[in-house]
Amino acid sequence: MTDSSSSISKFLSFILRHKPDSIGIELDPEGWANIEELIENANIPLNRAMLFEVVATSDKNRFTVSADGQSIRANQGHSVVVNLGLQPKQPPESLYHGTASRFLESIKQQGLKPQNRQYVHLSHSRNTAISVGQRHGKPIVLTIPALAMNQKGHLFFQAKNGVWLTNEVKPEDLQLSSEDSATT
Repeated sequence: MTDSSSSISKFLSFILRHKPDSIGIELDPEGWANIEELIENANIPLNRAMLFEVVATSDKNRFTVSADGQSIRANQGHSVVVNLGLQPKQPPESLYHGTASRFLESIKQQGLKPQNRQYVHLSHSRNTAISVGQRHGKPIVLTIPALAMNQKGHLFFQAKNGVWLTNEVKPEDLQLSSEDSATT
């Protein structure tokens, strides 16, 4: 991804996940923004071709363009309330959550909570969780017994880009083993 594409992706993430009002646009209840309005109000250089290139080349598949090509939304990670229309889905046996080691004691006491987002984000691979944890400091990977939790009635969802989502993970459901400490 070029520097320009990266800055556009960051801009889109900020606007479509957190602060659409910062450029004077509104998301509909499902999180869609009108592309023309987004481009017109953008405070960075942006056109349809640039926007579509970022959507097509995003390695994390962060955005979706509507079938008619008129709207765009983020696939997950919202701090604004939207209904992505996700249906509960049976998760794999284990999922992973990457975080920084400095947050571990708090997580052990409180569990995983969405904080300023709608859901707790989980990944299907340890490597992805390590990568996420590294963005915040020395990474720690927590193993989540997702299937067992689901069988007890805990709901899991999977965003279009593959990220697993859930409302919370209680402290008693967290698993940390010596292999979960990642070295950097």
